[in-house]
Amino acid sequence: MSRRRAWAELLRLPALFTVPGDALSGAVAAGARPGPRTLLAIGSSLCLYEAGMALNDWADRVEDAAERPHRPLPSGRIQPSSALAAACALTAAGLGLAAGAGRPALAVATPLAATVWAYDLGLKHTPAGPVAMAAARGLDHLLGAAATTGRPRPALSSAALLGTHTLAVTAVSRRETQGGTSLPPLAALGVTAVLARVVAAGGRREESAVRGGPALRGGPSLQGGQTQRGSLRGGPTPGQALRTALAATYAVTAGRPYTHAALNPSPPLTQRAVGGGIRATIPLQAALAARAGAGLTALAIAALAPLGRRYAKKVSIT
Repeated sequence: MSRRRAWAELLRLPALFTVPGDALSGAVAAGARPGPRTLLAIGSSLCLYEAGMALNDWADRVEDAAERPHRPLPSGRIQPSSALAAACALTAAGLGLAAGAGRPALAVATPLAATVWAYDLGLKHTPAGPVAMAAARGLDHLLGAAATTGRPRPALSSAALLGTHTLAVTAVSRRETQGGTSLPPLAALGVTAVLARVVAAGGRREESAVRGGPALRGGPSLQGGQTQRGSLRGGPTPGQALRTALAATYAVTAGRPYTHAALNPSPPLTQRAVGGGIRATIPLQAALAARAGAGLTALAIAALAPLGRRYAKKVSIT
């Protein structure tokens, strides 16, 4: 039990629930329904994400010995060589799964893996750190599009929104153990407000469906005909209501702890802000899926949030 818990802490298992939404929202942003190749992309994302977690603690083992002696490596519960071996094996598995989804997926997964390793082995301690982390999350989103359709380009705009959120969270996390400044959480709060408003405003594909174009992907209750009738009555359509609710959930999930950290930038509140930002990734992914007109996919992504909260009570998400 003790060894399993140590690995759960090293890999930050509750954060895993923020990963499937990248590929799922990327697939629908590219105009496709998730399929078997999307599952391969999710598997690849999970492996590469966990590779980054293991490599992060291996690279930070000296720093953690001073600042976080309870972590699995400095406490001796896991050997550094085991963490490094796990990072290598998970990276190979992630690239292998991406290759199984096709060349376009591998073409995205390769720079994603390179970005993860570059971040952990040096970039995170430089001003380029948050940008690298944002790029990794954006590439993970594009991986879903590339695996499902072979065309990641249509998902670029939503990848940029997801990357911007990740940039803000990472900027806050750089002060996680020291605290002491209100600027990062305050800036993240502003970014969250802008992103929530942009996502709530909808996208081109949904607007096309409201005008009677391609049906919204996500089930009979969100199909184009009913959506058009709702629009003619002047009230919000089911798709619009879902998108707005998810955008609001995202804003509250991230905004509340950011506000607390901005008012009192102590290490505990800064850590809570980071955790809140990570958890907010799920409703943002769901809102992006709803923005693309994929109602059922959005609901499936949103259902991951309570699972993540449940396991976060047992193992820290940061």
